[in-house]
Amino acid sequence: MSRGGASEDRRDGPERRCIVTGEVQPKHGLIRFVAGPDGEIVPDIRGKLPGRGVYVAADRAALEKAVAKKLFGRGLKMQVRVSDDLVDEVERQLVRRVIDTISLARKSGDAVAGYEKVKDWLSKEEAVVLVQAVDGSGRGKSKLSTPHFGHYIGWLTADELGMAFGRQTVIHAALASGGLAQRVVEEAQRLRGVRKTEGGKGRLEG
Repeated sequence: MSRGGASEDRRDGPERRCIVTGEVQPKHGLIRFVAGPDGEIVPDIRGKLPGRGVYVAADRAALEKAVAKKLFGRGLKMQVRVSDDLVDEVERQLVRRVIDTISLARKSGDAVAGYEKVKDWLSKEEAVVLVQAVDGSGRGKSKLSTPHFGHYIGWLTADELGMAFGRQTVIHAALASGGLAQRVVEEAQRLRGVRKTEGGKGRLEG
């Protein structure tokens, strides 16, 4: 498992086609959108809203292209309205989704925060996911290694990670194996694609 945090695609779940790239991929790598009663496009992060939906890859550039090319209306075959901050709203909702899921893992005893606790879990091979704040000290973060065959998440801020643990800030966290760990990884991967890169642009090419 690389420090970049990319996980192998799961091919055993339902798949959908991205209206931007035309590629078919597992639903957990896509963002679903539906049209609300007033015709405004609404992100359906949890994939539970009623009605016909369309899917876009969890990639900021793909989302921006869907907006610019008016692909939502085309995909839904109806007149729709798209808010100017739709892509940013997707990012905000994904952040909240990741925070809430880590928080659930914490409440069930499957997540810890703090350098010493994380180090202990890693040494005992209890951790399967290492989470470190993007704005934490690089030197401090380098002292902890991603679990063997595990996952690394490094694009949440210290404030965001702190919210998951009921603290002001958190730099180091870890998750144990269990159903929530995989969900956190998948939601975090979607967030990674939607978050702006250092250059301020999405990652879609072509």
